[in-house]
Parts: sequence; structure tokens; C-alpha cells
Amino acid sequence: MATPHISAAEGDFAKTVLMPGDPLRAKFIADTFLENAKLVTSVRNTLGYTGTYKGKPVSVMASGMGMPSIGIYSYELFSFYGVENIIRIGSAGSYRDWLNVMDVTLVETAVSESSYAKVQGGCNDKAIKPSQDINDLIKRKAAELGITCKPSVVHSSDVFYGDPSQGSWQDIAERTGGDCVEMESFALFHNANMCGKRAACLLTISDSFINHIELSSEERQNSFREMMVLALETAIAL
Repeated sequence: MATPHISAAEGDFAKTVLMPGDPLRAKFIADTFLENAKLVTSVRNTLGYTGTYKGKPVSVMASGMGMPSIGIYSYELFSFYGVENIIRIGSAGSYRDWLNVMDVTLVETAVSESSYAKVQGGCNDKAIKPSQDINDLIKRKAAELGITCKPSVVHSSDVFYGDPSQGSWQDIAERTGGDCVEMESFALFHNANMCGKRAACLLTISDSFINHIELSSEERQNSFREMMVLALETAIAL
């Protein structure tokens, strides 16, 4: 059953979907980790694949950038394709000296100034949590795999290029209480709550406001293997 944004047929998606922002990261995961991966949707080049990992079905689909985009795709997956769990696997910029480039962080709360939750469902919350049972499973899998996974509060921002009149990054970090910043988790967690489904978010730090180290776009696309493996191992245990 196609939607305006997803061309997949009913049954094409597994119950658990890994969701990077970048379509090419979705392709990289499918090509590198999944067996018998099948492209199930490519509308607007937002690529989605389903295959198996260690014999169990898993899907991976891009979300695009920002809350409106992940809001559309996650809602359609939850509501029209029978998806039960979405694990976002993305990148973030660090506001803290204890979150370094290439660190993996598990989001425990998403905070945002966004009106997404209010407009979508009348929710006035400015902080939304992921599904605790998935987070607990991710922590157990990280320990089994020997992967350091730092808990964090993520600032989900609607704006990539903020006007200087709105304050420095230090002001924004203090105002929001965020440890790092990205642009999607708040909407994903809200949609999961509204649809009665589950969601979590793993992020790899791609750049630091503290020391100004940053990864290239190619490195962001291809180098987040620890996070990918942790998400895949979690997915097949759900």
C-alpha cells in the first residue's frame, strides 16, 4: 500500500526499522550488513531497504533532514506499514567536552523549541523521552559488544543556521540543557507516543563546538560502524 512518500507494498518493511538521515547511509548499511537486501522504496531518492541480519528481518530507511521530514516517514511507517520500532541512527554536534568526535551517544531525552508536537498532536511538552525498554536493551547490547555508549540529552533544533541575535552556541546549550544537537529525535519520539509504537535514537558525534573538530560528509556516510552494529544487534533482539 503506497503512500504519497513511500512506494513500498504492504509487508515490505520489517517490524523494526533503522533510520539514518542520509539515503546513502541507508544504502551503505544495506550493502554492508544486510543479506538479500531489497530496495523497497525510492520516492524522492529517500531509499528504504529490507533484508536480514543474522537471519532476522531488518529494514533501514532514510528520514531526510529535520523534524517535518522524519515526522512524515516515521508516521507513515508506524501507521500504514505495521512498523513497531524505529531506531534513529544519526549524527550530532557536541556541546560538551565529554562528548568527543566519533563517540556514540544514546539519547535519553530530546528537548526542543519546535512546535512539531503541538501542531501534530496538541502536545505542549518541550522534552520527550524515547522508549525506555529499547534504551535498556541498547545499553545491554553495548555492554555485550564492548561499545562505549554515553547517555545524553539531545537538543533537536529546527534551525541549522541560527541568526547571531538568538545567542551563541553556549547560550543555546544553556537554554536548552542539551549535551549535543541534531534535528530529528523530538519528532520521532512524539510520533511513537502518538501512534502507540516505540522509538530510540543512537547518535555518533560528527563535530564538536568545543574543539571545532569535524568529520567530512563522506566520513559521516561511511564511518559510523559501531553505532550501526549496535543498532542492528538491538533490532534483532526486539
